[in-house]
Amino acid sequence: MQVRCSFPGERRALTICLPFGASFRSALGVWIMLFLVVSTPRPERPSDLVGTRQSFWPWIAGYQARGVCRHIYARAGRGAVAVFDVEDNDALHRILNEWADIVPAHFDTYPLIEADAAQRMLAAQTAAPPG
Repeated sequence: MQVRCSFPGERRALTICLPFGASFRSALGVWIMLFLVVSTPRPERPSDLVGTRQSFWPWIAGYQARGVCRHIYARAGRGAVAVFDVEDNDALHRILNEWADIVPAHFDTYPLIEADAAQRMLAAQTAAPPG
C-alpha cells in the first residue's frame, strides 16, 4: 500500500510504501502496527501456576489503559488472544517477553490492518488501470 502525504511548508508530496500490518495514524503522527497474538501456554499443570496466572490480568490491564492492548480474551481451556496496537516490532517483542515471564507460552502472531485501510487499498486497486 502506498500513502501520499505532504508536510506543512513543503511543496512536494512524499510517497511512502507501508509494510503489511502497518497503518498511519495521522492524528498522532506515528506509525502504528496491529498484531493478533494467540498464546498457547506450556503444558505445566494449570494449578501449579495459579499465582502467576492471576498476575496476568492486572499486567495486561495496564496495556489496555494505555490503548496498546485493544482487545484481550481468555481462550477456552488455556491461553489468551489479544490485539496489540504497537509502534514497532521492538514494542511487541518487549510485551511478549513480559507476557512469557508471567505465563510461559508459545505465541502465534499475525499482522493486521484496519478494515477501512483494506477497503481503501481494494478500491485503489480496482480503480487503477490494469497493467
